[in-house]
Amino acid sequence: MKFQTVRGTKDILPAEIYKWQHIERTVRSVCERFGYTEIRTPVFEETALFARGIGETTDVVGKEMFSFNPSMEGDAMDSITLRPEMTASVMRAYLQHSLQTLAPLTKVYYFAEMFRKERPQAGRQRQFWQFGCECLGSTAAVSDAEVIAVMSLIYRELGITSATMKLNSLGNLETRKTYRVALQDYFRPHFEKLDAVSKERFDKNPLRILDSKNQSLAEIISDAPRLVDFLDDDSKKHFETLQSHLTNLGIAFELDFKLVRGLDYYSRTAFELVSTDLGAQDALGGGGRYDGLSTALGSESEVPAIGFASGVERLLMVMEKQNLFDHLKPQPPVLFIAALGEAAVKVAMTEAYKLRAKGVRCEMDLLGRSLKSQMREANRSGATYTVVLGDDELEKGIVQLRKMSDATQTQIALNEIIDKIQVGK
Repeated sequence: MKFQTVRGTKDILPAEIYKWQHIERTVRSVCERFGYTEIRTPVFEETALFARGIGETTDVVGKEMFSFNPSMEGDAMDSITLRPEMTASVMRAYLQHSLQTLAPLTKVYYFAEMFRKERPQAGRQRQFWQFGCECLGSTAAVSDAEVIAVMSLIYRELGITSATMKLNSLGNLETRKTYRVALQDYFRPHFEKLDAVSKERFDKNPLRILDSKNQSLAEIISDAPRLVDFLDDDSKKHFETLQSHLTNLGIAFELDFKLVRGLDYYSRTAFELVSTDLGAQDALGGGGRYDGLSTALGSESEVPAIGFASGVERLLMVMEKQNLFDHLKPQPPVLFIAALGEAAVKVAMTEAYKLRAKGVRCEMDLLGRSLKSQMREANRSGATYTVVLGDDELEKGIVQLRKMSDATQTQIALNEIIDKIQVGK
């Protein structure tokens, strides 16, 4: 029997890992420059957390979660779930550990695995990676602008310049209640023309009809009432202030009044970054303000919060299509030590260890190969220098330091390898 990866999962092999590391380094660097600190939460949580945090009527909760009963003595919970997203976990951690007592504002970021039971396709796996940040504690539009700025700068530093930032405001809860009724009144005469998914959403969550990718509904949806026309005065001012901040920062955006979030705890700002390089599933990432999530999770007081999440696999697809990894290559070793004989191997290992301890990338043969095979490996590795160690070299205490690019050789004392390599590295 040959074991394979489970459907919907993928190995990240050594030949590809440098791409992932480049993205992760960029995410960490940008987030930390903005004052965000990494948070790591458990990979599974109580199922009820996501049911409340994402919404019972969503596809994620209804169809896509990996949930199971722990069946362990002493467990009070009925069911646990592999996290399908991070926002609910972050809010749970914030409330559980009373992070508001440490500082009035909590700013965190993450780079972590998520799990959803959906049909695997390009850019969509059952185990997938997301990065994002969350800012908790501020209602001000400037915090919304900062979160969007974090997202924008990450993509800019990764070389993504063709993506479009879409922006909308969802107003407050009363706004959306009024808008919900207006949407149902509008779609009711068109009900028979709606597809099965939209018909199901009509009563449960009519705002999500606006999310439909069904082109046959595009004209009907385009004429639907706009949420922005229902905004209260405070939400209008908040939205105008946000747009002003983004304009001052030089962050281009498009207003998209069909961009919505279907859950009651979402409020005001909603945004999404889209790319034509992804086809119909065009979203690279998105986010919004979720001031009501804390009370949905049982908090007595509302915690204003905003954040975003982006999919790494989708980002990889766009970067590969735009050849944005071509300038990146795994760093080759500075030195390859070819050792012949047991005594030489001992010395080679000692010298290699000293170099590595000083931060120099160094490799040596571990297979007991012939000199010819070792030199071939040194060439394949892309090493800058090669040293051959054998009985003669050990006896004389002198070695030839070979520069691989032009085959020039320099005779040096064995105990000078470290100094010579450090000068040349």
